[in-house]
Amino acid sequence: MSEEDTTPESPDTDDTETSLFTARLALEPVRSEHAALLFTALQDPRLYTYIPDDPPASLEALKDRYRRWERRSSADGREVWLNWAARLRANDEWVGTFQATIMEAQRALLAYMIFPPYQRQGFAREGCQRVIEHLADRYGAEVVAAEIDTRNTRSIALVESLGFRLVATTHGADTFKGALSDEHRFERVVGMGEL
Repeated sequence: MSEEDTTPESPDTDDTETSLFTARLALEPVRSEHAALLFTALQDPRLYTYIPDDPPASLEALKDRYRRWERRSSADGREVWLNWAARLRANDEWVGTFQATIMEAQRALLAYMIFPPYQRQGFAREGCQRVIEHLADRYGAEVVAAEIDTRNTRSIALVESLGFRLVATTHGADTFKGALSDEHRFERVVGMGEL
């Protein structure tokens, strides 16, 4: 872990604004200012092949989304929302985003998006591993889950390499881009001895 890591010492500290660091990446909590920095990269339609979403309609729409994320929690306060924009520490190029939703019963849901020019270079694995460590260390997460379209073989291989196990498949989980999609749910048990 880098000495620049600003993670608080106490898991009871409100650290939803914490930046995370890996050998190559800096993960910054998403703010509305990130919209202008990420908007162009988020227009690439390849990012949305396996997710029921579309590129942001406008820069202002993306700013609005990121302003909502700045609350860092659901309206009822039952979920903590952690969203990071990831950049290369070497040259400050933006490579993608990482998300975690912390729910009740020490469970968390993980998501990630790596921009096409930076895919297949290990950035998703590196960032996900750091986020998982943060969820366990600072929020006491015991189970981290990822929900992945069954056709997304690269993402499936990634979570399996991180120790996730397939626990369920939902057929007809969603309809998007004119097709019905099935979804796998993967889970990883985390804890002191696991990381």
